[in-house]
Amino acid sequence: MAGLCVWINSLVLIALAVYFLILPGFILIHDLMDENLRQPGGIPRVAWRVHASLTPRYERWARARIASGRAGHLQLNDVPSTEWPMFGSVFYLAATENLQRAWDRGERGSSIAPKVYAQSAIETAADLIMDPTHHAWVRTHWGKNYMHRENVFFRAMIIQGLTARQYLLGDGKYLDVLRDQVETLSDDLDRSPFGLLHDYPGECYPIDVFAAITMIRRADTLLGTDHSAFAARAIRAFQGARLDSRGLPPYTADPNTGTHNGMSRGIGNSYVCLYAPEIYPDLAKQWYEAYQSYFWQERIGAAGFREYPKDLPGYEWFFDVDSGPVMAGFSPAGNAYGMATARVNGRFDQAWPLAAQVLAVCWPLPNGSLLGPRILSNAAHAPYLGEANMLFLLTQNPSPAQPIRLGGHMPPLVYGIFLFYFGLGMLECMATVRKLRAWNKKRATLSVPAEKFQCGLWVALLLCGIVLTTWFSPGIGILPVLFALLLPRTRPTR
Repeated sequence: MAGLCVWINSLVLIALAVYFLILPGFILIHDLMDENLRQPGGIPRVAWRVHASLTPRYERWARARIASGRAGHLQLNDVPSTEWPMFGSVFYLAATENLQRAWDRGERGSSIAPKVYAQSAIETAADLIMDPTHHAWVRTHWGKNYMHRENVFFRAMIIQGLTARQYLLGDGKYLDVLRDQVETLSDDLDRSPFGLLHDYPGECYPIDVFAAITMIRRADTLLGTDHSAFAARAIRAFQGARLDSRGLPPYTADPNTGTHNGMSRGIGNSYVCLYAPEIYPDLAKQWYEAYQSYFWQERIGAAGFREYPKDLPGYEWFFDVDSGPVMAGFSPAGNAYGMATARVNGRFDQAWPLAAQVLAVCWPLPNGSLLGPRILSNAAHAPYLGEANMLFLLTQNPSPAQPIRLGGHMPPLVYGIFLFYFGLGMLECMATVRKLRAWNKKRATLSVPAEKFQCGLWVALLLCGIVLTTWFSPGIGILPVLFALLLPRTRPTR
C-alpha cells in the first residue's frame, strides 16, 4: 500500500510539473508568436482564450459575491476589499466590449460572439456594479448623495461599466442611471474651480478625472449626447501649472487650490496615456514623449517604465498598493498598463518587449487562466481582478489614424522566465524519477510506521483536494494534495 502511494505521488508530482511549468512554457511560446503583439491588426489570441476561460468563473464569483452581502461589512479604507470587486467587474465589461467590437469588425477569435456566450456574465458583472451593498464604502465617505457629490473614481466606474453593458446588450437597463451620471458628473467637473474633484475626502487623483472625461465622451455615442464642449473646457485641469515640472499630470492634487505635489508616477502616466489619444490626440503625443524620456529604462535584462522618474533617486525597491512591488525602479502595474498604452499610442517598438515580459510573468495555465495575476489579486474579495485587468489591457489597439512605429526586441528577462518554466519543470521531473528509483532500491530496508493510518490519511487528503478543486478552486484544492505528497513517512529497519 505504501509503495502504491509513492508511485501515485510521483505521477502527481510529474503531472504538476508538466501542468504548472512545462506546458505554460509552450503556451508562452505560442502566444509570443502572435503577430498581433508586434503590430496593429487585431486583438492578440491570448485575450480571446483568457476571456473564454474567465467568463464562467467570473459569473459564478460575482453572483455569489452579490448574494453574500459581504461588501456591506468591510473596513472603510481597505482598497482590495472595497474598490477591487467593482473595478474588476468594470474591467471585465470593458474587455468584453472591446472583444465584441473586434468580432463586429470581422475578427473571429471565438466561434460565438462574446456578447452571446458571455451574456449572463455581462448581466451579473453589471448587477454587481449597481449592487447597493457594493456602494457601502463610498456611501460612508460621501453620505446618501454619493452618486451626485464628487466621488470621481466611483462615478467614472459606473459610467464605464454601464456604457459597456449597454453596447453589449442594448436592452436599456440602467440607461437612466448612465444618463444621470454622465450629465451630473460633467456638470460637477465643469463647475469646479480647476476642473478637479475628489475621489475620496482629502484625496484627489487627476488621472481619475482624466479617465472620467474619457468615459463621459464614450457614453455620448450611446446616449446621443454631445459633451465635446465640456471636454474642451476640461483640458484646463491638465495645462500649465496643473502639470508637474516634466509636463506630465501629477499623481495627486488639491481640487480647491489647483496645487499638486509636483510628482507624476508610472502607473498614473500609463493610465492617462492609455486614454489621451482618444480625446486629446495632440496632448497625447507630448505626454507619451515626456513619459518615455523620463521613465523608460533598460536594465538588469528588462525594459519598461519606472514608477518614479530616472532623475529622482531613492525609489528603486519598495511596495505600493497602486504600483505593486517595485524592483530596480520598474513598476509592475505601470508596465502592465504601459503595454496597452504603448499599443494605443502606436509605439509597438515598446509595446512588443513590454507584452513579452508581461505575458511571461502572467504564468499562463492550460485551462486558460493566468496564475500570475491571480496570485496578485485578493483571494477573499476580488480573486479575478488581475485576470480581468490583464484582459482589458490585452484588448487595446490604436485607432486607424494613429502613426505606428514597429520594432523592439525580446528582453533577456523573458529568456530567464523560459529557463524557469522549462528548467525547473524538467528538473522536478528528473528528481522525481530519481527518488522513485531510490525508493524501489531501498524499499526492502524501509518500514512504514502506522502504515494503514498513513495511507488512509493520504487517501483522505487526495479526496479532499479533489472536492475542494471541484467546489471551490484549484488554488484551494492543491493544498491538501501537497500535504498528501509528504506521505507515507518511512524509517530504516533495524
